[in-house]
Amino acid sequence: IVAGSPHGLFFRDSRLLSRFELRINGARPELLATATPEPFSGAVVGRGAPKPGMADSTLMVFRRRWIGRGMREDIELRNVGREPAYCLLELAIESDFADLFEVKEQRVVAGDPTAVVVEGHSLVMTHGRGESTRQLHVSFNDGARLTQRIATWEVIVPADGSWSTSVGASVSIDGHAIEARFRPGVPVGKAAPEERLNRWRATVPQVESDHPALSSVIARGAEDLGALRMFDPEHPERAVIAAGAPWFMTLFGRDSLLTSWMALPVDPDLALGVLQTLARFQGTKTDAKTEEEPGRILHEMRFGEAATLSLGGGTIYYGTADATPLFVVLLGELRRWWLAPEIVDALAPNAEAAVNWLVEYGDADGDGYIEYQRKTDHGLANQGWKDSWDGVQFANGDVARAPIALAEVQGYAYAAYLAWAYFLDELGRSDESHAWRERAAELKRKFNHDFWMDDRQCFAIALDADKRKVDAIASNQGHCLWTGIVAPEKAAAVAAALTAPDMFSGWGVRTMSTRSEGYNPIGYHSGSVWPHDNAIIVAGLVRYGFVDEAHLIINGILDTAAMEQGRLPELFAGLARDDFPGVVPYPTSCSPQAWAAATPLAFLRAILRLDPWVPHGQVWIAPRLLPGMTELRVGNIALGGGRVSVVVDEKGVKVEGVPDGIDVVYEPRQPLTAQT
Repeated sequence: IVAGSPHGLFFRDSRLLSRFELRINGARPELLATATPEPFSGAVVGRGAPKPGMADSTLMVFRRRWIGRGMREDIELRNVGREPAYCLLELAIESDFADLFEVKEQRVVAGDPTAVVVEGHSLVMTHGRGESTRQLHVSFNDGARLTQRIATWEVIVPADGSWSTSVGASVSIDGHAIEARFRPGVPVGKAAPEERLNRWRATVPQVESDHPALSSVIARGAEDLGALRMFDPEHPERAVIAAGAPWFMTLFGRDSLLTSWMALPVDPDLALGVLQTLARFQGTKTDAKTEEEPGRILHEMRFGEAATLSLGGGTIYYGTADATPLFVVLLGELRRWWLAPEIVDALAPNAEAAVNWLVEYGDADGDGYIEYQRKTDHGLANQGWKDSWDGVQFANGDVARAPIALAEVQGYAYAAYLAWAYFLDELGRSDESHAWRERAAELKRKFNHDFWMDDRQCFAIALDADKRKVDAIASNQGHCLWTGIVAPEKAAAVAAALTAPDMFSGWGVRTMSTRSEGYNPIGYHSGSVWPHDNAIIVAGLVRYGFVDEAHLIINGILDTAAMEQGRLPELFAGLARDDFPGVVPYPTSCSPQAWAAATPLAFLRAILRLDPWVPHGQVWIAPRLLPGMTELRVGNIALGGGRVSVVVDEKGVKVEGVPDGIDVVYEPRQPLTAQT
């Protein structure tokens, strides 16, 4: 961990260690190799400098590190020479307690001095900001000499022998000590992170195919999802998903909802934990600072200091237009998969509060569309998934002015209204469901008229404050296919627009067309490619029957993953495939990132064309394999409280393990099951 870099040990959005630098006899060890045996552990092997006149070193350095509410590092010196070796070890340690976003945006400035004291065999660093006080405790064995910044050991490592020590780092917040999961002197054993990850691995579908990348990419994505799960200390049985490492290791409403939707074939329990946690923090009052409103689902939770100041001064910020309808959509989907129906039904009041927010607060001007406009200049200017300042542009590059009604948010609202209507039917409240179906039908009618650009044969990205079409061609309309709000007669044109050369780079669908003045292949939301965006587009294309177009995109994204050692990045440059012979990364892209990791799982569902509706006693499945594939075997799909396996080969389709009382329909579910 080198001072002046974005390196660090972070906890609750604060950097605890800003320097952790080892030197042997005055020099940094030469790095030989690194490994990450588990997401929460790492290993490094290096060597000391060769003796004068010698080509090779006889001193090896092994460092093994574990993280979990703190850090433990074991350091071993191994002397492979024929005589004892003198070693002066120096470990430089600093902590700036910088906020995560200060680090990410390279704007760390000197703040209040950090008090550093030596207490026995520990360094204690204390930092206060406002009413909050944080302490870092770095503990050593009794052989270390400590000053305020450096721990020193002088050792003689015997010939063909070794020497080792262990260092621990833990934190306390406002006087409350947080117990690290891995501590010096305590056997690593089967810690909670390892046990949880092993349980998760046991639930992942086993995928075998003759596609060169599909199985490995699915396995890598599922592994990353398992590593990104977080557990509520007050409800340890509930798993939620962090948005991505290293910058977004916290709960995001939109990200967690879409990710858990994509991960349903692996673990519906993840969706259940996400819904329960978001319901727990659902808005109950009106607060302009945090943009909380009754029924609104949060945008993000933060635990740092400076980060919270940018979001109105609270640890929870609600400024998002899409998390609230997506909450209802996911709850409806979970009911169709029939997991813990009594818990799902218990969340019905939260779903009702959410749809009421759409009508009472989301549609502030009463025109039927869900719009956003921030309530404070500390909030997000754009409140859809493309939430950068220039994420919503006209074709001429002008930035749209709020209030803004995003195309995909109308689709989410449409799907939420229908999900709630079906929910009401199944709860025995059919007398209330008709009004919500009527609302959905009217929204669909208006949307297909007001957002459609006849000259471009596609949908506008949004309507601006003056109800003008924001006319850039963008990927958002693919989300509209997913939700079913697109009129059938317009779907073919949308599919063609999404896969045209100005939108499809060869690796994936860009966020914005190359024909737009504001197009930037390395812009965050103005021309880059996001895997999760492509996953939702693929789901939409499959829903409307455009399987060949969906396969084109799937293969492009899988090729991307193959070039990135199987792990999909959060986003990458929108350069055309013939511009450069590889994938060009975005500089601060998260890796791993939750909805990128879940993308291959969404692709698997799209290939299977799997669509359950357990309460109605049916599951639709009509696999269409990717070009060149001849077989696909998928086991351990969670459905209806059981585990289902699917085999697709030259003999046809075989499905086993379907719970009793459920009929398998070997054809695609009609795209517009609820014609409105």
